[in-house]
Amino acid sequence: KNAKEMKSLHTLFNLFYPSICLCCEQHLLDQEKIICIECRFDLPFIDNGDFTSNLLSLTLEGRVLIEKGASFLYYHPIGKVKKLLHQLKYKNNQEVGSFLGKWFGQQLLETSQFREIDYIIPVPLHKKKLKKRGYNQLTKFGKCLSNILDIEYLENVLIKTSTNKTQTLKKRIERFKNLTTNFSIVNTAILNNKHVLLIDDVVTTGATLEACCKELLKAENVKISIITIALTE
Repeated sequence: KNAKEMKSLHTLFNLFYPSICLCCEQHLLDQEKIICIECRFDLPFIDNGDFTSNLLSLTLEGRVLIEKGASFLYYHPIGKVKKLLHQLKYKNNQEVGSFLGKWFGQQLLETSQFREIDYIIPVPLHKKKLKKRGYNQLTKFGKCLSNILDIEYLENVLIKTSTNKTQTLKKRIERFKNLTTNFSIVNTAILNNKHVLLIDDVVTTGATLEACCKELLKAENVKISIITIALTE
């Protein structure tokens, strides 16, 4: 009887929360999570080289000085990475952030890089957007990196002070115009003489990261490294 009840509950659970791959929508096997093994190996991974001269650092070259940078995946307008990040940002599927955070965190741990970091700081959402969405899509990702790399996760030190229309609807030049004074540090002293790791989901022009870095650099003798889930190719 108990076994039958459990099976019925399991069937009912799967009816409302089907275990399907977020990329190809095929049913997941018991040991698979979020995406199937086939899609996992099919994701467009980025080779970050020595973490100081790569696509992410080149995007910001001549604009802000960073110590190290790493992006996990290439982002394309159509593709598996877009599906994953859409689930994370707009469908309240925060487990995608945990999944990617654990995966990327383990890879970073194996490289012996990012060992000298004091704080992990997420690119913040404006409080209105945070209230509407209900969560920052970077929180689970950042906290998983924090646990694996043993670095403190610091929210609410860097805040967004003004809101603007969604980035995807703007032309590239408009992004730069609108992202010059959008961020503020609540407590500059806490970042003095520290090495911070700024994290974001997707890099397109790098304008958001540049604006955040310029604000963080108001702290005395601060160093900045950057990690993003994806980077537009």
